[in-house]
Amino acid sequence: MITVREVRSEEVNKLHNIIQFYIYEFSKIVSEIKLENNGAFKPFELEAYWTDDHLHAFFIKLEDELIGFALVESANNGDPNTIQEYFIMAKYMGKGYGREAAKKLFNMFPGEWEVTQIENNQPARAFWRGLIDEVAEGDFVEQFNGRQYIQRFKA
Repeated sequence: MITVREVRSEEVNKLHNIIQFYIYEFSKIVSEIKLENNGAFKPFELEAYWTDDHLHAFFIKLEDELIGFALVESANNGDPNTIQEYFIMAKYMGKGYGREAAKKLFNMFPGEWEVTQIENNQPARAFWRGLIDEVAEGDFVEQFNGRQYIQRFKA
């Protein structure tokens, strides 16, 4: 069973740890990503996720095992909900867990959504396009702005 639960502030180190795997996977697509002198990737700035009511960090778990995370910005001042970052560990990809977790997120924040993928991240584009097509029953808009693909829809 897939669960999606908010990360507590005292779990920030665990979130930073799993984000290292995400950045590693992203480094295969974005050549500018490099290790820092300490042998780790530069950590994300996450403090706002515990001070801004519109920023939400989630762990994605399969039963009791941590298999991913999501960073979400909920609708604010007329802007839609957005997936800021989304990650499922490689060994769990293609099994439907990511789709199930994303649907749970969409249900947590009903309304307008915007999801983006960088141009050369074909697997992410295929994942999000297929899932959004299903969730929005084909009623979504996709555009390319020269750097990234953006899907807009209502969930």
